Amino acid sequence: RYNLSFRDLVEMMEERGLSISHTTIMRWAHQYGPELDKRIQRHLKQTNDSWRVDETYIKVKGQWVYLYRAVDSKGNTIDFYLSKTRDQKAAKRFFKKALQSFHVS
Repeated sequence: RYNLSFRDLVEMMEERGLSISHTTIMRWAHQYGPELDKRIQRHLKQTNDSWRVDETYIKVKGQWVYLYRAVDSKGNTIDFYLSKTRDQKAAKRFFKKALQSFHVS
């Protein structure tokens, strides 16, 4: 429903009776974001250095798509990606997404 831009957050706040500017929300994000990141990091699962990657063809909401999935040696899902195509571009997008995950050390 919302893209969660700062202006969309202002709109959500207004729906709840709060009047706040988008620049205030931006300042809060810059000020408190790093502290929240530090506190959250310890709760995220770290993956080990052994990954298994698979791609399969599945039906989602009546449409056939490719599911790219990476798991660690303990079977924990590292990341997944759904794509309409099975090509180099889709594989690169999946790996880029998986490697940018916060829990990948």
